Amino acid sequence: MATLVLGGARSGKSAHAEGLLPADDATYVATARLDPDDAEWRQRIAAHVARRPPGWRTVEPTDLPGFLGRARGPVIVDDLATWLTGVMDDYDAWHGGLDGVRGECDRLVEAVTDCPAQLVLVSAEVGLGVVPATRSGRLFRDQLGTLNADLAQRCAEVVLLVAGIPLRLR
Repeated sequence: MATLVLGGARSGKSAHAEGLLPADDATYVATARLDPDDAEWRQRIAAHVARRPPGWRTVEPTDLPGFLGRARGPVIVDDLATWLTGVMDDYDAWHGGLDGVRGECDRLVEAVTDCPAQLVLVSAEVGLGVVPATRSGRLFRDQLGTLNADLAQRCAEVVLLVAGIPLRLR
């Protein structure tokens, strides 16, 4: 059974999702790629790490769909927007390469569907704001919107966080 937790920036989506899993034993799948030149990004990651219960394990798989196929016990994936950014970078989707991105997204949706573990997915909801001014912004928004919609169809529960308030969609 999977739960999808959506929300905008600073909506409380990660903290809410973390609260859905037991404090004594869970696997935290971190999708952010560390940029050693970005001190602010490192601080954000450190804050997430410090908030996790001591019994949780953190993993950073290079193949998220493959990892989910082998997952056991409660698992949280935080977050799919940073995962998608990495996939789009890997396939150079900013200049083409969308077939590879769609293939990876399809693999992820199937892996979530077949995942044997209790699974909580965190993703940004980027479709509620203005239309991005740049091609890359629109491309990312569209790809993430499609991924979120595909996952929402497969998840038993879907929650949207707005201003720290969870709204159960399903």
